[in-house]
Amino acid sequence: MKFAVLGAGAWGTAFALHLARLGRPVVLVPRRGEHAEAIRAAGENVDYLPGVPFPRELEVTADTRAALAGTDVVLLACPSQALRETAQRVRDNGGARIVLSLAKGLELGTHLRPSQVIADVLPESVVGSLSGPTNAAEFAKAIPSAMVLACGNSVEACAVQEEISGPTLRVYTSEDLPGVEFGGSLKNVYAIAAGCSDGFGLGDNTRAALLTRALAEMVRLGVTLGARPETFYGLSGFGDLVATCHGAWSRNREFGEQIGAGKSVAELLQGRKTVVEGYRTTQSFHGLCVEKGIDAPILREMHGILLKAARRPRRCAH
Repeated sequence: MKFAVLGAGAWGTAFALHLARLGRPVVLVPRRGEHAEAIRAAGENVDYLPGVPFPRELEVTADTRAALAGTDVVLLACPSQALRETAQRVRDNGGARIVLSLAKGLELGTHLRPSQVIADVLPESVVGSLSGPTNAAEFAKAIPSAMVLACGNSVEACAVQEEISGPTLRVYTSEDLPGVEFGGSLKNVYAIAAGCSDGFGLGDNTRAALLTRALAEMVRLGVTLGARPETFYGLSGFGDLVATCHGAWSRNREFGEQIGAGKSVAELLQGRKTVVEGYRTTQSFHGLCVEKGIDAPILREMHGILLKAARRPRRCAH
């Protein structure tokens, strides 16, 4: 199989490096031509994944049409709010047989999951999502990891699973596409909450209680929205929740920690180079819960802190 990774942030770059190490034909496609030129000149992605050299076999180009020529699998490694536009680029440049999302979040306004956004733009493609506890820097350095691939076509899922698995990555498959995507989205919200707890200086007991209730809320939300409960006890639920809420590398956890320490949301968002997915996911998921009449106390409180509070944060009542 030939792969194209659209999006040259840390995670898209790391996945392209992984595929190149496996000997798979892969093209990394930055959004901007100058970014592609900078990567080629430096032999690494200085902006988003410095210190990890590119193998000679990894092609880098901003020419989407050329990158998609003869490609079997397209991986969309962009923020969730840019997913529709990125899928439209695929459609406008020839389409693809299999299109998989690496994004974790719901689209604002529509509340659609990543695979639903892709299917809306590319109805002829087989669509799916890759998710799990995978820090980009560790993944890029070939530190052992595991992921789950959820896809609407089990035959294609197994074929992709075989192609992307290797000595340092074990890929599982799931038929529960909603559950995999809901888990990957919600964990970012709860990671911000865990960061707030850390920023307030509340300690390990509080964080443990918070994450226990967050997992329960994740399961309740997901099942109400049509997912299977067991999915949330796997890699895209519990696994991703633990990694993102504890990892020092987690942008969402760090964002919450700074809020808990007294910084305003507006101040933290201004001029950011990287995206805090949990911020917009909180907004979108809260809207979905209101629309469906679902009670989600932790999510509701985070929505109040992130989108309703004044410049300085307030403490939660529970």
